[in-house]
Amino acid sequence: MDKKVSDKKERLLAALDQGMVMIHLDARRPGVLVPASLRGEAHLRLNLSYRFEPPDLTVGEWGVRSTLSFSGSRFTVAVPWSALFAIASHVTKEFWMYPEEMPPELLQQPPVASASVARPPQPAPAPVPVAAERPRAFLREVQAERPDEPESRPEVAAPPPPPEGGPPEEPQPPRRGGHLRLVK
Repeated sequence: MDKKVSDKKERLLAALDQGMVMIHLDARRPGVLVPASLRGEAHLRLNLSYRFEPPDLTVGEWGVRSTLSFSGSRFTVAVPWSALFAIASHVTKEFWMYPEEMPPELLQQPPVASASVARPPQPAPAPVPVAAERPRAFLREVQAERPDEPESRPEVAAPPPPPEGGPPEEPQPPRRGGHLRLVK
């Protein structure tokens, strides 16, 4: 087993011992077995955990195999090490990337700031302007009331007069609808 595969296997097993792990893979690679609807995914994320009580979770020389649930249906997935390009621990928040295995279209995206890369450090790519990434919002003015239109609010009926001979009822404050409270 080569050093890279050994590293992936050790990191995955150690992370699984801690709890839930997300593996990142290119489902288009040869040998990957996932549901047909996911086979074209360049960046597929799968959660693995011993808590799922998988009957067949195997982390071996070839890669990872396990029966997982997809939209309520069970499916046995197979992921060769060559298709796996990142491992993330939900428990420890550690993240390991193997950029040489990443699909080219993902390499063009800006890197994740908290990722620890499993290779020697390289110069950081040129920063991408944040404003260029966000879609623009268009605002328009909306007038609340127009003075030339009659009010269309329903009129509130006056309360009925108090019954004859009885004491006058005290006016009740109007009932308010629900309210929100800010909790800090």
